[in-house]
Amino acid sequence: MNSNDRPLNVLFLCTHNSARSILAEACLNHIGRGRFRAFSAGSQPRSAPNPLALRALEEARIATDGLSSKTWDVFGAADAPQMDLVITVCDNAAGETCPYWPGQPATAHWGYADPSATEGSEEERLEAFRRTLIAIRQRLELLVNLPLTSLDRLALQTRVRGMTAPDTTTTA
Repeated sequence: MNSNDRPLNVLFLCTHNSARSILAEACLNHIGRGRFRAFSAGSQPRSAPNPLALRALEEARIATDGLSSKTWDVFGAADAPQMDLVITVCDNAAGETCPYWPGQPATAHWGYADPSATEGSEEERLEAFRRTLIAIRQRLELLVNLPLTSLDRLALQTRVRGMTAPDTTTTA
């Protein structure tokens, strides 16, 4: 699947590429220990990441430099990095017909509620982004701790698909 001389490339997909996929990309690049290189894209990208997503990342001390909303067509181009794993993070993207990914990467769906859909004060909406970031990070911590050098595509896909979502409905 991936040679030892390069990190595992992971693409996070969501329809608008402005919240959940952006959070996942930034978080995996932050905690990936150089073993992962994360990207994100969407089928109908917004013009820019949601400002509350960027704020939640900044509060968590996760770099936001270079984050942008982009179409997933970018990653289907001949000169695009070859993906090892493609993860949809919203239900809309999971149901869409995805482009062909060269190299037939492992795939998984990790559904998260859209924090952008939260109504209320700015603080209440920001809290929804914080909770989503925490939930995504918990799954990504499991991913970065997998012994990836010994996993082939099918084994990786099985392990990643089996990572259950943490319960984010309770508050501490």
